Amino acid sequence: MTERLYYTCDRTEGQANLLSCSAEPDGRYAVVLDRTLFHPQGGGQPADAGWIDNEPVETVLARGDDVLHIVAKPLLPGVVNLRVDAAQRQLHARLHSAGHLIGLAGTAFGWLPVKAHHWPNEGRITFAAGGNGTLPDAPSLLAKINAWQAEDLPRRVTFDGGLREVGFGELSAYPCGGTHVARLSDIGQVTITQVKMKKGQMIVNYTLVS
Repeated sequence: MTERLYYTCDRTEGQANLLSCSAEPDGRYAVVLDRTLFHPQGGGQPADAGWIDNEPVETVLARGDDVLHIVAKPLLPGVVNLRVDAAQRQLHARLHSAGHLIGLAGTAFGWLPVKAHHWPNEGRITFAAGGNGTLPDAPSLLAKINAWQAEDLPRRVTFDGGLREVGFGELSAYPCGGTHVARLSDIGQVTITQVKMKKGQMIVNYTLVS
Protein backbone atom coordinates (compact mmCIF):
# COMPACT_ATOMS: atom_id res chain seq x y z
CA MET A 1 0.00 0.00 0.00
CA THR A 2 1.38 3.39 -0.99
CA GLU A 3 1.40 6.04 1.74
CA ARG A 4 -0.18 9.17 0.30
CA LEU A 5 1.88 12.01 1.72
CA TYR A 6 -0.20 14.68 -0.05
CA TYR A 7 -3.07 13.81 2.31
CA THR A 8 -1.34 15.69 5.11
CA CYS A 9 1.35 17.90 3.56
CA ASP A 10 1.86 20.32 0.68
CA ARG A 11 5.46 19.46 -0.12
CA THR A 12 6.29 18.95 -3.77
CA GLU A 13 9.80 17.54 -3.29
CA GLY A 14 11.04 14.60 -1.24
CA GLN A 15 12.32 11.05 -1.32
CA ALA A 16 10.78 7.59 -1.37
CA ASN A 17 11.75 3.96 -1.81
CA LEU A 18 11.04 2.56 -5.26
CA LEU A 19 9.57 -0.89 -4.57
CA SER A 20 8.80 -2.17 -8.07
CA CYS A 21 8.79 -1.19 -11.73
CA SER A 22 6.70 -3.36 -14.06
CA ALA A 23 5.89 -3.20 -17.76
CA GLU A 24 2.43 -2.00 -18.76
CA PRO A 25 0.53 -3.26 -21.84
CA ASP A 26 1.14 0.04 -23.65
CA GLY A 27 4.93 -0.34 -23.40
CA ARG A 28 5.38 2.09 -20.53
CA TYR A 29 6.29 1.21 -16.94
CA ALA A 30 4.37 1.41 -13.67
CA VAL A 31 6.44 2.44 -10.66
CA VAL A 32 5.25 1.66 -7.13
CA LEU A 33 6.76 3.64 -4.24
CA ASP A 34 6.45 3.08 -0.50
CA ARG A 35 5.13 6.65 -0.24
CA THR A 36 4.31 9.38 -2.71
CA LEU A 37 3.80 13.11 -3.10
CA PHE A 38 1.98 12.57 -6.43
CA HIS A 39 -1.80 12.82 -6.56
CA PRO A 40 -3.31 10.19 -8.91
CA GLN A 41 -6.12 11.04 -11.30
CA GLY A 42 -9.45 10.61 -9.54
CA GLY A 43 -12.12 12.33 -7.50
CA GLY A 44 -12.68 14.81 -10.31
CA GLN A 45 -9.05 15.97 -10.21
CA PRO A 46 -6.31 15.37 -12.82
CA ALA A 47 -3.08 13.58 -11.95
CA ASP A 48 0.01 15.46 -10.84
CA ALA A 49 2.96 15.69 -13.18
CA GLY A 50 6.64 15.78 -12.26
CA TRP A 51 9.74 13.63 -12.07
CA ILE A 52 11.14 10.57 -10.31
CA ASP A 53 14.85 11.32 -10.28
CA ASN A 54 15.15 12.78 -13.80
CA GLU A 55 12.49 10.61 -15.43
CA PRO A 56 9.23 12.43 -16.28
CA VAL A 57 6.08 11.02 -14.69
CA GLU A 58 3.59 10.87 -17.55
CA THR A 59 0.51 10.12 -15.46
CA VAL A 60 -0.41 8.80 -12.01
CA LEU A 61 -3.08 6.19 -11.36
CA ALA A 62 -4.62 4.52 -8.32
CA ARG A 63 -4.82 0.75 -8.61
CA GLY A 64 -6.14 -0.95 -5.51
CA ASP A 65 -4.16 0.36 -2.53
CA ASP A 66 -1.17 1.32 -4.68
CA VAL A 67 -0.42 4.54 -6.53
CA LEU A 68 1.18 3.83 -9.92
CA HIS A 69 3.56 6.36 -11.45
CA ILE A 70 3.67 5.80 -15.21
CA VAL A 71 7.04 6.45 -16.86
CA ALA A 72 8.52 5.78 -20.30
CA LYS A 73 11.66 3.98 -19.12
CA PRO A 74 12.25 1.34 -16.42
CA LEU A 75 13.69 2.50 -13.10
CA LEU A 76 15.72 0.50 -10.60
CA PRO A 77 14.61 -0.19 -7.01
CA GLY A 78 16.08 1.97 -4.26
CA VAL A 79 15.83 5.48 -2.88
CA VAL A 80 14.60 8.00 -5.46
CA ASN A 81 13.98 11.72 -5.52
CA LEU A 82 10.44 12.96 -6.15
CA ARG A 83 9.59 16.33 -7.63
CA VAL A 84 6.00 17.34 -8.38
CA ASP A 85 5.33 20.14 -10.86
CA ALA A 86 4.50 22.76 -8.23
CA ALA A 87 2.75 25.22 -10.54
CA GLN A 88 0.42 22.58 -11.92
CA ARG A 89 -0.27 21.23 -8.43
CA GLN A 90 -1.24 24.68 -7.20
CA LEU A 91 -3.61 25.17 -10.13
CA HIS A 92 -5.29 21.83 -9.45
CA ALA A 93 -5.57 22.66 -5.73
CA ARG A 94 -7.12 26.04 -6.52
CA LEU A 95 -9.65 24.50 -8.91
CA HIS A 96 -10.59 21.73 -6.49
CA SER A 97 -10.99 24.15 -3.60
CA ALA A 98 -13.14 26.47 -5.73
CA GLY A 99 -15.29 23.47 -6.61
CA HIS A 100 -15.88 22.81 -2.92
CA LEU A 101 -17.04 26.39 -2.40
CA ILE A 102 -19.42 26.17 -5.35
CA GLY A 103 -20.81 22.96 -3.87
CA LEU A 104 -21.42 24.70 -0.54
CA ALA A 105 -22.96 27.73 -2.23
CA GLY A 106 -25.35 25.52 -4.19
CA THR A 107 -26.34 23.74 -0.99
CA ALA A 108 -27.36 27.09 0.49
CA PHE A 109 -29.98 27.34 -2.28
CA GLY A 110 -31.35 23.84 -1.65
CA TRP A 111 -29.23 21.84 -4.12
CA LEU A 112 -27.08 18.78 -3.42
CA PRO A 113 -23.72 18.38 -5.20
CA VAL A 114 -23.52 14.92 -6.77
CA LYS A 115 -20.65 15.14 -9.27
CA ALA A 116 -17.58 17.32 -9.72
CA HIS A 117 -15.02 17.90 -12.47
CA HIS A 118 -12.11 20.11 -11.43
CA TRP A 119 -10.03 20.10 -14.63
CA PRO A 120 -8.49 23.28 -16.07
CA ASN A 121 -10.90 25.03 -18.46
CA GLU A 122 -13.51 22.33 -17.79
CA GLY A 123 -14.62 23.04 -14.22
CA ARG A 124 -18.20 22.07 -13.42
CA ILE A 125 -20.28 20.95 -10.46
CA THR A 126 -23.51 18.97 -10.97
CA PHE A 127 -26.30 19.26 -8.40
CA ALA A 128 -29.45 17.25 -7.74
CA ALA A 129 -32.54 19.04 -6.50
CA GLY A 130 -32.99 19.09 -2.74
CA GLY A 131 -36.23 19.60 -0.87
CA ASN A 132 -36.88 23.23 -1.77
CA GLY A 133 -34.25 24.10 -4.36
CA THR A 134 -34.43 27.42 -6.17
CA LEU A 135 -32.28 28.10 -9.22
CA PRO A 136 -29.66 30.71 -8.27
CA ASP A 137 -27.89 32.94 -10.76
CA ALA A 138 -24.12 33.26 -10.97
CA PRO A 139 -23.91 36.53 -8.95
CA SER A 140 -25.85 34.95 -6.08
CA LEU A 141 -23.48 31.98 -5.92
CA LEU A 142 -20.43 34.23 -6.23
CA ALA A 143 -21.64 36.47 -3.42
CA LYS A 144 -21.42 33.55 -0.99
CA ILE A 145 -18.09 32.37 -2.37
CA ASN A 146 -16.56 35.86 -2.20
CA ALA A 147 -17.74 36.31 1.38
CA TRP A 148 -16.02 33.07 2.46
CA GLN A 149 -12.86 34.08 0.63
CA ALA A 150 -12.91 37.48 2.32
CA GLU A 151 -12.76 35.65 5.66
CA ASP A 152 -9.64 33.84 4.36
CA LEU A 153 -10.72 30.63 6.07
CA PRO A 154 -7.94 28.05 6.61
CA ARG A 155 -8.03 24.50 5.28
CA ARG A 156 -9.14 21.83 7.75
CA VAL A 157 -8.27 18.17 7.16
CA THR A 158 -9.65 15.46 9.44
CA PHE A 159 -9.81 11.68 9.39
CA ASP A 160 -12.88 9.83 10.61
CA GLY A 161 -12.62 6.04 10.59
CA GLY A 162 -10.02 6.21 7.84
CA LEU A 163 -12.14 8.61 5.75
CA ARG A 164 -10.40 11.87 4.89
CA GLU A 165 -12.55 15.00 5.00
CA VAL A 166 -11.55 18.46 3.80
CA GLY A 167 -13.19 21.73 4.77
CA PHE A 168 -12.35 25.37 5.38
CA GLY A 169 -12.81 27.05 8.74
CA GLU A 170 -16.14 25.98 10.19
CA LEU A 171 -17.75 25.37 6.80
CA SER A 172 -19.03 21.86 6.15
CA ALA A 173 -16.35 19.42 5.03
CA TYR A 174 -16.54 16.94 2.15
CA PRO A 175 -15.07 13.42 2.01
CA CYS A 176 -12.19 14.04 -0.38
CA GLY A 177 -8.84 12.62 -1.45
CA GLY A 178 -7.78 15.65 -3.48
CA THR A 179 -5.36 18.51 -2.95
CA HIS A 180 -6.48 21.91 -1.72
CA VAL A 181 -5.14 25.37 -1.00
CA ALA A 182 -3.99 26.21 2.52
CA ARG A 183 -6.31 29.22 2.77
CA LEU A 184 -9.24 30.45 0.72
CA SER A 185 -7.38 33.59 -0.36
CA ASP A 186 -5.01 31.28 -2.29
CA ILE A 187 -7.79 30.34 -4.73
CA GLY A 188 -7.86 33.71 -6.42
CA GLN A 189 -10.85 35.01 -8.36
CA VAL A 190 -13.53 32.46 -9.20
CA THR A 191 -15.60 33.02 -12.33
CA ILE A 192 -18.90 31.19 -12.91
CA THR A 193 -19.34 30.97 -16.65
CA GLN A 194 -22.75 29.27 -16.77
CA VAL A 195 -25.60 28.05 -14.57
CA LYS A 196 -28.04 25.79 -16.40
CA MET A 197 -30.65 23.12 -15.89
CA LYS A 198 -30.33 19.77 -17.63
CA LYS A 199 -32.57 16.76 -16.98
CA GLY A 200 -33.63 18.11 -13.61
CA GLN A 201 -30.09 18.81 -12.47
CA MET A 202 -28.32 22.13 -12.00
CA ILE A 203 -24.89 22.36 -13.65
CA VAL A 204 -22.50 25.13 -12.70
CA ASN A 205 -19.51 25.72 -14.95
CA TYR A 206 -16.59 27.64 -13.53
CA THR A 207 -13.02 28.76 -14.10
CA LEU A 208 -10.36 30.81 -12.35
CA VAL A 209 -8.83 34.14 -13.23
CA SER A 210 -5.07 33.57 -13.48
